[in-house]
Amino acid sequence: MGEPAYRADQIFAGLFSKGAQSFNDLTNLPKSLREKLAGRFALRMLEMQRVLRARDRTVKYLFRLHDGLFIETVLIPAAGRRTICLSTQVGCKFACVFCASGLRGFKRDLTPSEIVGQVLYLREALEIEPTNIVFMGMGEPLDNFDAVERSIRILNDPKGFGIAARRLTVSTSGIIPGIERFKALDFQVNLSISLHAADDALRSRLMPVGRKYPLADLLEACEDYLREGGRKITLEYVLIENVNDRPRDADGLTLIARRLRAKVNVIPYSPIEGLVFRTPSELRIEAFVRRLEDRGVGVTLRRSKGGDIRAACGQLVLRNISL
Repeated sequence: MGEPAYRADQIFAGLFSKGAQSFNDLTNLPKSLREKLAGRFALRMLEMQRVLRARDRTVKYLFRLHDGLFIETVLIPAAGRRTICLSTQVGCKFACVFCASGLRGFKRDLTPSEIVGQVLYLREALEIEPTNIVFMGMGEPLDNFDAVERSIRILNDPKGFGIAARRLTVSTSGIIPGIERFKALDFQVNLSISLHAADDALRSRLMPVGRKYPLADLLEACEDYLREGGRKITLEYVLIENVNDRPRDADGLTLIARRLRAKVNVIPYSPIEGLVFRTPSELRIEAFVRRLEDRGVGVTLRRSKGGDIRAACGQLVLRNISL
């Protein structure tokens, strides 16, 4: 635009650090530049449609996008932290059989502005300052890599949101080309692998992505990521009754966790309307976790929050909640 380079820094900070709602709010810019920006670009917040509050203080937000599609975003408050779970796509094309997000198919990728806009809305409109960001909502983050990378850079930049890289976590179902690109990033964002099974046959049945990217290849990609200096990996494991909660499942998961020196988050399945899967009993959950611990695996039992408003792990779905 023929402007001095420092103007870009002023605009960036004004939009993301100060949350300008219009170009006229950027009062450190000359009026002529503000008019030029307004003629070329649009600033618009996501449109809030509904807020649902759970008994455990989890909050789910339904946003309407400019083209009439909808996404869901979740705020998880706990022990002084305010974690925002972001969606990265409208729907999901990977169709894990126990997850609601892909039940109605895939519509499109979110843009960086729509991803960052979820955080911006909560901060500016609701005065919620996030402490942690997880890319674990609707969609597969590494399938929308370019937009997710740009969003991470905006969230991490001191002139933007200023959220430390170690407080940002990207989850993937195992998209190997995405992991290869992720390891080349120049900051230490956390990587979480949605595993959910310790053998190819079961994993491919639960997660069709396993047919394209078998476990042997996925684990090799994870090892390459670690060799390149990536932060410690977390393995996410949704525990489903009589599906992946047997002793042999725990033993297979142990071998993988040891190989990757990974910690494991065990997440009891959250029921989804229309699906046949069930949550294991407390005895089975405790036995599974104890078997991992007895074999030296670092494991955390994660109780999904927001189940009463369908905001728990795997429950976000492509729809407009009845208003």
